[in-house]
Amino acid sequence: MGTPAYVYDLDGLSAGARALEASFGAAPHLTAYAVKANTAGTIVRALAAAGTGADVVSGGELEVALGAGIAPRDIVMSGVGKTDAELDQAIGSDIYAVQVESVEELERLAARARAAGKRARLGLRVKPGVMIDSHAHVATGHDAAKFGIARSELGMAWERVDAHPELLGVGVSAHVGSMLRDVDPYLAAARVVLDVVKTRLASGRSLEYVDFGGGYGIDYGGAPAPAPPAFVTQALALLRAEGLDALRFVIEPGRSLVGPYGVLVARIVQTKQSEGRRWTMIDAGMNDLVRPALYGAKHRVELLHAAPAEPEWRVVGPVCESSDDFGAHPLGPAPSGLVAIRDAGAYGFVLASEYNGRALAAEVFVSGGAVTHVSASPGRSAWVKRRLEA
Repeated sequence: MGTPAYVYDLDGLSAGARALEASFGAAPHLTAYAVKANTAGTIVRALAAAGTGADVVSGGELEVALGAGIAPRDIVMSGVGKTDAELDQAIGSDIYAVQVESVEELERLAARARAAGKRARLGLRVKPGVMIDSHAHVATGHDAAKFGIARSELGMAWERVDAHPELLGVGVSAHVGSMLRDVDPYLAAARVVLDVVKTRLASGRSLEYVDFGGGYGIDYGGAPAPAPPAFVTQALALLRAEGLDALRFVIEPGRSLVGPYGVLVARIVQTKQSEGRRWTMIDAGMNDLVRPALYGAKHRVELLHAAPAEPEWRVVGPVCESSDDFGAHPLGPAPSGLVAIRDAGAYGFVLASEYNGRALAAEVFVSGGAVTHVSASPGRSAWVKRRLEA
């Protein structure tokens, strides 16, 4: 197999999804997998087979979800900048709900539904005013974030919904951000959602669902996070305590369903020692896995043929940026051969680029101890051809 390449454990991610589904018991629910985490059709199909639906944020992701066999009524569409074409696509597909993020978007959705001669199902995404302990780029629930409708504007939003016969308000949602390592911020946002729900129901209107978002963290090595069922169990208890457990409970996990079940395999090109410093150069770079450069994220790097051992080497890629750096890892006295960059199943390939003329990595899918499918790299020649034709 050529390198770099993403390798995914389909059995592991399917088992994780089934365990999460089991945590709901008999409660009406929808596990809306956040397709943005990993858009590979093989993975979306595996998760769908385990019982998940989808949360999508673009027309392309909606096509992948539908093409992978997910029923329209098990799909929600989020995002602050949906185009008219994407709204048309969601309305035409009759998905479960378009999650509206502004009063202005309500007017656009009503206009698109009117033009189509249809009624658009929607939920309001509330800005819960909750800050989480995570990187600023992935905290989405605080008051200064671009996401969601401010609580002070919810009355106006519901008035717009009720004024348009083309709109049907069916739910309320919130999402505080990614890499949650504590259930408390999640529950704080959930309480805001439930207050909004109770106010809406008290007005004589009906609702079908509540959506507390996703963002469940994973342990990238040294930063443990609760397993997804822990969030579900406590949220269900809150719903029961508020007498709202008849509503469909929607969650939007992405990273936690796929992140731990993928690795980026790379080959050591050479090592370098200078003035007491040690570097190991590999053939995967920030164009393949941008999270360390973008967020300062930590991913464990391990030799495939040997256990971790001192000394540490700074693992770096070939890209001409100093941020192309995967950190220091114990690779032993003379590292060589293949390495695995762990926990790369989410926000890896989907964020990749061809910067520095580097081809996208292949994706390899494994089940039952055997390779079941390979999505091959287009190769460098394809990139050269496109650029010469540009």
